[in-house]
Parts: sequence; structure tokens; C-alpha cells
Amino acid sequence: MRTALVIGTGLIGTSAALALSQRGVTVHLADPDPEQARTAAALGAGTDEAPDGPVDLSIVAAPPAHVADVLADAMGRGLARGYLDVASVKGGPRRELEARGLDLAPYIGTHPMSGREKSGPLAATGDLFEGRPWVLTPTRDTDTEVLNLALELVSHCRAVPVVMDADAHDRAVALVSHMPHLVSSLVAARLEHAEESAVRLCGQGIRDVTRIAASDPRMWIDILSANPGPVADLLTDVAADLEETVRALRALESSDDHKRREGTTGIEDVLRRGNAGQVRVPGKHGSAPRAYEVVAVLIDDQPGQLARIFADAGRAGVNIEDVRIEHATGQQAGLVQLMVEPKAAPVLSAALRERGWAIRQ
Repeated sequence: MRTALVIGTGLIGTSAALALSQRGVTVHLADPDPEQARTAAALGAGTDEAPDGPVDLSIVAAPPAHVADVLADAMGRGLARGYLDVASVKGGPRRELEARGLDLAPYIGTHPMSGREKSGPLAATGDLFEGRPWVLTPTRDTDTEVLNLALELVSHCRAVPVVMDADAHDRAVALVSHMPHLVSSLVAARLEHAEESAVRLCGQGIRDVTRIAASDPRMWIDILSANPGPVADLLTDVAADLEETVRALRALESSDDHKRREGTTGIEDVLRRGNAGQVRVPGKHGSAPRAYEVVAVLIDDQPGQLARIFADAGRAGVNIEDVRIEHATGQQAGLVQLMVEPKAAPVLSAALRERGWAIRQ
């Protein structure tokens, strides 16, 4: 791949363009908003000038509802040897293209499983996709050259290619992305009119649950409108679980011992099912999840604190597997939770104490 055209210079399109440009590909940028394309070009993602002729690969980074229109236009004008889109829904756009009678040999649907709560070219980074799955949905009609171009794009972005059927992909992302986003928004909505005294008690748990609720509603309306059925099916199951959980909690209010036991059993069931599901979430580098020990360190809100902790851990020969920061409400301090291998926890705790850090159990 020597040349590419990115149509749509938001977060995903600009991030892909940055990755390609950094690896020597000449990238042309186009967007319905010319100012957005100019911004992406100024960031080093490519040029906002139109290509002189057909490019090797055209990457359509448009919302799912607009993918078919943009692709049909690009293919009709012969802008590239191969075409792909990066929308988060795959079955619908392909069926729209088929309904238009287009030759889909030069097209492949794809979806990089990466993103941020922020949108637009200014949120883009060339390493956004590193180590993340990038789904490819080829069919028997897909030209081998186009599949190879898509794999080359994934390689340039340092992502991990995953081949799936388009409809299976849509059911999967409904489960692991679309439905959780709505649930996160429903939880976050409870905070909108909550008492300030309650909101001030927010800790890491509520931050984890509501983090993705900060995303752009307009973008998510486009996504959910393109995949409503699978998401609605999942939410129906969640609603049934919620009803059972509410009944169990009400039973715990009863003075009847039998009802209270039933309530306890109901709550225990949902918690254990949650445990069983959570352990299936892939861990580091996509491997099976591992149990880490947490070393909690109290830090001041001062520049360089995290760098010092990591440096001290390195001197102790301990690899930090993951890290979380819990900020103390109303104080210039926070708790850094360092996740390490169980055998490394006592080594790290001792080393950090020796260097003056305050360790919390």
C-alpha cells in the first residue's frame, strides 16, 4: 500500500490516517466538513488535497447510517482499488450495498475495536489501535487483493486481525459494547439530580461503571440505530434479571425468615453469575484473566509522583501489570492501586516503604 484515501476525519479516521502516514503511506483526507479535514492534515495525518487518480485503499470512516451512501459514491467514482469501512455495525451497511446492485468484490467491512470517550480529529492518536482487535468480515465475493490491503492496514495500525461473519459481529458488539454503553448511561443518569452530598461520595466503582457514559450521544444514536434488534434482545434479558433482583431485595426487607432466605439466595445467584461472567473477560494481551495482588500507595497531587513510583518499582525489579488511581474527594491526594503478580506484592510493598511511600492495605 502506497496511497490511501480516508473519508471521514473523526477520531477513528484520523487515527488510522496518522498510523499510515507514520509508516510512509501517502494519505489523502476528505470530510463533509473541510475544516475538520484541514485540522487532521495539520496534525500530520496526511493532506487534504484530492488524489490525482485512484488510490490503493479508500477507508470510509462514516457513521453506520451513512456508510452505504459514502461507499456507493466512492465506488461509483472509482476512487480506489479497494474499499473498506470502519463502522461499528457490519451487517446493515453490506445489505444496503447489495440492495443497490453494486459489485462488492473490491469491498470489505471492518471494525477496529478501539475508541475513546472523546471524538473528532483532535482526540486522534497514531497508536489508538495498538494491540486491539480489528474485525474483518470478508465474504466469498471479497477480492483477495482487497483482503490483503485490509490486513496491511491492520498491520500498519499494529492491531490484531479477527475474521468474523458480519451478523455474528453485530451480535457480539451488542453484547460487549452497545448494551454496556446503555447500561452505563442508565446508571450515570441516576446521578443527574442526586444530592450533592451523595455525589461527593463517588469512588472508583462508580467511576468505572459510568466512564463510557461520557461519550457523544449523537454518535451513539447513529450506532444504536444501526443495531437496535440485538441490543434490545440483550436489554430484555437484563430487564428480567433486574426484576428478579428487585424481588430478591424486597424479600430481604421482610420479617419472614423464609422470604429473607429466598432473597439472599436470589442476590447470591446474580452475584455469582456476575463472577462467572467477569472471569471470562480477557486479561493482559488478550490472554485469560489472571489474579493480581493490589499494592495501594497514598500520593500527593504533585507533578512527578507517578513517575517516581514506577521508577522505584523498576528498581525493585517488579513489573506493574495494571494501575488505577482513586482520587480523594476534596483533598489534594489520591490512592494509586498497583496490580502485580502475587509473589511480587510483598517485594514491592517493602521496596516502596523503604523509599518513603505510604502503603495502604
